[in-house]
Amino acid sequence: MRSIWNGAISFGLVSIPIKLVNATENHSIHFRQIHLADGGRIRYRKVCELDEEEVAGGEIGKAYEDADGTMIPITDEDLAQLPLPTAKTIEIVAFVPADQIDPLQMDAAYYLSANGVPAAKPYTLLREALKRSNKVAVAKYALRGRERLGMLRVVDDVIAMHGLLWPDEIRAPEGVAPEGDVTVRDAELDLADALMDTLGEVDMDSLHDDYREAVEELIAAKASGETVRPAESGDAGGGKVIDLIAALENSVQAAKKSRGEEGAGAEGEGEGDGGMADVHPIKKTSGKSSSQPTKKSTAAAKKSTPKSTGAKKSTSTTKKATAKKTTKTAAKKQTSSSGGSGAKKTASSRKRTSA
Repeated sequence: MRSIWNGAISFGLVSIPIKLVNATENHSIHFRQIHLADGGRIRYRKVCELDEEEVAGGEIGKAYEDADGTMIPITDEDLAQLPLPTAKTIEIVAFVPADQIDPLQMDAAYYLSANGVPAAKPYTLLREALKRSNKVAVAKYALRGRERLGMLRVVDDVIAMHGLLWPDEIRAPEGVAPEGDVTVRDAELDLADALMDTLGEVDMDSLHDDYREAVEELIAAKASGETVRPAESGDAGGGKVIDLIAALENSVQAAKKSRGEEGAGAEGEGEGDGGMADVHPIKKTSGKSSSQPTKKSTAAAKKSTPKSTGAKKSTSTTKKATAKKTTKTAAKKQTSSSGGSGAKKTASSRKRTSA
């Protein structure tokens, strides 16, 4: 990677020669301005407003415009002679916990590369010291004509630097928060928590720029002469929330459906009661509509109830009669059986007596 700045890190009395390399790149699609009448490209030319002639880049310098419109020329030599230690040095001024850095201050990101073999040892020393301390280094440096604030931290085995905005460059959020007192119910907070849990975490590497891909497909289609069909417009809701509870419940169900969880298709359960909404997965049942009785079938069942009651009575009477007959038959068999055995015993005893 090509370096954009060469200098050194000042770590106390230790100087570490480094190269500054861009850590990010821009993948945005850039468009040109054209003349709609003939498709000719619109170009901007740098013209001197005094003689109205185009000026080449080598003849252009920089100047500061005073309040009265006077131009005060400033050369690169003037800036190089400024008595600033950060002109060619990233000067570390403190080591602080990372959570003390306001994310609003984060700006461009750079990689710091050791410049030469002698820089390898002090570079590694600073990197390992940052790792062990679990802190970041706050530094000052000069780049592109101004002194800046930076934060040094370790990314893998490389020291990275994030440009930071100065604290006075962060605007106060005045007039941004909603006006008036807004009350949020516990049920709404519970549903918001459930939605956050359902959405869960995401692999940051899996995220990509859908808009850029769509623009690339559009360009490819028009370049090949294909007809571009307008995309179907989805219902984004128009920013109107009629029922916050219902919207949260539907959001939870939609998130579950997108993740393929069970019971994601059932929506609207527990709406409108104003209480705690049940956001647990709902088990699907087959034939739900057929198992639910209708008014007609209920009425028919009621009409047929007396008949079925009579049938039950007759069936009960028949069973009782059958049971009595069975009992009598069993008693007769038992009597006859006992009588027969008694007769046999008597005959046997008579024979023995006669003998």
